[in-house]
Amino acid sequence: MFEDLAERGFQIEFHSHATAILSVDFPDAIGELGAALGALSIPIEEIIGSGGGETKGTQRLRRALAELGWHKVNFTIEKRINGVQRESISHEVDHVRTFPDGRVIALEIEWNNKDPFFDRDLENFKRLHAEGAISVGVIVTRGSSLQDDMVQLVRRFATERGLESGEDLGSLGLTPTPRQKADVARRMRAGGATFADAWSLSFVKDKYGAATTHWRKLEDRVHRGVGNPCPLLLIGLPSTIVTFDEHLDVGAIAEGEEEQEILAEPTPLPPVTQP
Repeated sequence: MFEDLAERGFQIEFHSHATAILSVDFPDAIGELGAALGALSIPIEEIIGSGGGETKGTQRLRRALAELGWHKVNFTIEKRINGVQRESISHEVDHVRTFPDGRVIALEIEWNNKDPFFDRDLENFKRLHAEGAISVGVIVTRGSSLQDDMVQLVRRFATERGLESGEDLGSLGLTPTPRQKADVARRMRAGGATFADAWSLSFVKDKYGAATTHWRKLEDRVHRGVGNPCPLLLIGLPSTIVTFDEHLDVGAIAEGEEEQEILAEPTPLPPVTQP
């Protein structure tokens, strides 16, 4: 299952019998996820130009999933006593695949949020699974290799573009804040680093730091039991999805001049009612 992705460096983990459930009940979902993720690539310019926000690559992944029927959904859980509603809780999930026979699988993409978003996703999945609303929860995030190689990837971009000063960044349409400029200058003074080295380290620390959503933060929570006993599929995006051949306009990406992907309004499902 997902052998092609694993060969490309994707991290794949199954928890709480997710392997058996997916292989028996969701073969179509396996194929759809494999196709969408297998086609994913993110030009380095999108990582730089997005400034740590969601890249256009992850927006393309969202669009690919939506085209395959993975839509945003609002789940509502209601508690009623003698037919009178006493409590109502809603859970919004960005990508939900509902099959004609009622089978449901839910997926969240956490490219670069604050890491407590993992707690929210896992607890949502746990509650929805306990109420019988979903069979499996899926989380896609930056894998270990992508997190570990991020400085190297950004440094390669800086070297290939010949970045040697803040003015060079400006010529690309990038405008570091005064704090970011000061951090680069400090790194250059303290260790004699080149501008490319100092800026790469500063950029990654500022935009893709340890407290953001990436594989180790997700793995830590799951191993502590967060989300248990909901069956889970965890997918880590590898550094091999980052490409350097497109030579895109970083400034245009930073300014958001290219079309932004907007998820459709969530579809409300009939409420799950507790007696």
